[in-house]
Amino acid sequence: MKLLIFGPQGSGKGTYASRLAESFGLKKITVGDLLRAEIKKGTDLSALIKHYVERGELVPDDITIALVKKELEDVENFILDGFPRDMRQVEELDKIAKIDVVIKINAHEEILLEKISARWICSNPKCDGNYNTADIHKTIDGIEYILPPLLPKNDMMCDKCGSKLVQREDDLNKEALKRRLKIYEEQTKPVIEHYRRLGIPFVEVWMNRPVDVVVEKIVEGLKEVLKKR
Repeated sequence: MKLLIFGPQGSGKGTYASRLAESFGLKKITVGDLLRAEIKKGTDLSALIKHYVERGELVPDDITIALVKKELEDVENFILDGFPRDMRQVEELDKIAKIDVVIKINAHEEILLEKISARWICSNPKCDGNYNTADIHKTIDGIEYILPPLLPKNDMMCDKCGSKLVQREDDLNKEALKRRLKIYEEQTKPVIEHYRRLGIPFVEVWMNRPVDVVVEKIVEGLKEVLKKR
């Protein structure tokens, strides 16, 4: 099964992707993780990627496409998080994979900014531990958000591997975050429309409840789609 998951920064799509990968036996491929791993190599390419990330700008397509293509080699079942983000990336992905289902996560900007600034991740690059200290209870445009914090069992230490939790520098820059959210919305809209025109099934949910509840809704949606195949 080949899945795409779309959602703005802070919508929890990385966490949902991890849970879905475990449930359905998929390889989780996250563009953000690929870029951060490349940054840590200390090469000229690393410096270039870091420059774009720190300015709140998207990394050029040539770089992102090359990293994703390499990761997709000989992979039959996957969930892609953070790709494709524009029509050029769509064209490249369409050449190498036929997508089965698109998952779309919705959330209001106010909630996203609050969640992002409270996000903590595992410092171990091989671990996908992800936590959040925000405690949100509010209603926006008729959507009720009940989002308790997702805390580690031990203070600021990852439950999965025991490594120290850290915050990303780019998560603490609100102006950069707003730019990223705006760019995401502008570039992703035609991508979403493309897959709808192709008739690919969508599973669409709001990020307004704890992770387990949202994941359960996504799983139910995927199972319904699979029944119809």
